[in-house]
Amino acid sequence: MNNMQAASTLHDDAKRVERALARLLCADDDDDTDLMAAMRYATLQGGKRIRALLCLAAGALADTPAHMLDDVAAAIEMMHACTLVHDDLPAMDDDVLRRGLPTVHVKFGEATAILVGDALQAHAFLTLASLDAPGDNRIALVRELAQAVSAEGTAGGQAMDLSLVGKHVERDQILATHRRKTGALVRASVRMGALCALAEDAEHAALYCALDHYGDCLGLALQVIDDILDATADTTTLGKTPGKDAAAQKPTCASIMGLQEARDFALDLLREAREAIAPLGPRGERLAQMLQLAKAYLFKQAPCG
Repeated sequence: MNNMQAASTLHDDAKRVERALARLLCADDDDDTDLMAAMRYATLQGGKRIRALLCLAAGALADTPAHMLDDVAAAIEMMHACTLVHDDLPAMDDDVLRRGLPTVHVKFGEATAILVGDALQAHAFLTLASLDAPGDNRIALVRELAQAVSAEGTAGGQAMDLSLVGKHVERDQILATHRRKTGALVRASVRMGALCALAEDAEHAALYCALDHYGDCLGLALQVIDDILDATADTTTLGKTPGKDAAAQKPTCASIMGLQEARDFALDLLREAREAIAPLGPRGERLAQMLQLAKAYLFKQAPCG
């Protein structure tokens, strides 16, 4: 598959996820509150859909039925939107822009934003619980997503992130934070595409080992790239306020390592992720495309100085 075909496939996949989200988050004409409108605003205003695309790519590898994959990918995007809405709150990262638009708490109020995050998390799990799939598969998916956003995942990573503000920290502490705050949901997105159809058992142990290594490396690389762009890109590129980390005295890979070393580290992680799925051969092509997308984005938005 050439680059144009790959880009077309990714575009079509993103549209599939948008349609699934619009269907699953359907507005109620009798609802006299802003809650569902705010939930749709938080999820349907664009975004790169990286986590959803990873789920679809891994699901294609496992021959997961498309209709099931669309709903699982949508559930992942609901959960991702939940984390973003809560991260943007004044008590957290206190940001006023997301995807180039006012954040949910700016547009709808802080109380509604809190409820939006809560409701999106609930709807994500409801979507997984309602899948047309065997019970064991649904349980595995619910468990995977819950673990990804637990105290050992995104929530714990955000707590670590907040605790490091204004402190001198070592590189390992930053990486541990990134692996939870960003990496856990990326890794889960890859795994969930496969868990729709394939049990994590002895027969599929090698596959899950490859997917886990891939997801770990890519998840960390994406946060390192985000650190670099926060220090170098403008508001139009980021879709959010640039320079927030430095202004908040938040240590990042960019500030600890320096921009060039952080950039080299991100590229090393992407190479390691590619090596992890090499044994999968052509079956891993769509996962490899996601690595090319991340690398191209880094080169375009933060070229070597």
